[in-house]
Amino acid sequence: MTTPSPNTAPIAASTQDELKAQVGRAALAYVVPGQIVGVGTGSTVNKFIEALASMRDQIPGAVSSSLASTERLQALGIPVLDANEVESLAVYIDGADEIDGKGHMVKGGGAALTREKIVAALARQFVCIADASKQVEVLGRFPLPVEVIPMAAQRIARSFAALGGEATLRLKDGQPLVTDNGQHILDVRGLRITDPLGFESEVNQWPGVVTVGVFAHQRANVCLLASPAGVQTLLF
Repeated sequence: MTTPSPNTAPIAASTQDELKAQVGRAALAYVVPGQIVGVGTGSTVNKFIEALASMRDQIPGAVSSSLASTERLQALGIPVLDANEVESLAVYIDGADEIDGKGHMVKGGGAALTREKIVAALARQFVCIADASKQVEVLGRFPLPVEVIPMAAQRIARSFAALGGEATLRLKDGQPLVTDNGQHILDVRGLRITDPLGFESEVNQWPGVVTVGVFAHQRANVCLLASPAGVQTLLF
């Protein structure tokens, strides 16, 4: 069950870009001075990275979930550490393509879902930053990203068809998109994911699946949700 914060920060933002910038700045309150921060991927996170530059002298560095975020962090003078060098993180801050009323998410629109899940698993707290359009009652409206080993793509697509989903290979410039891990992504439409934890556990066992973009085992603990009326804090 979500619990709205008693305080809603007012914002005068109206465009999507301004909302992302506002919620990115709000996430700074969860960065712990003196500790390494986990940083996600995507357009909303890019705004957080820009804001994080103001705290670069207060943190040892970051663990990043993608090459794109790593480049942004380093360009702003924030050191990036390998995940293998870190035992745990106080907080991981990332966006979502969908989030439900229990903090379960669909992620992977930016093609970084595997590394995002790895960094999230290191963190004691997951703070999701998103705008109100990402809030749903049941996951599945956004096409579900699934990172797969290429040779298994069609067999996995048939498995989703048996569940009522339609899986298509994600393309970039007319060719299969290749992730930072050298794999492909299927986007699955037509699903209604009423048991995110069970669904994630099942699909992750399918041979050839690297990562399914349901984040239920690594769900959000906090969501900062931006709208023209303000930034609302949801606790799970």
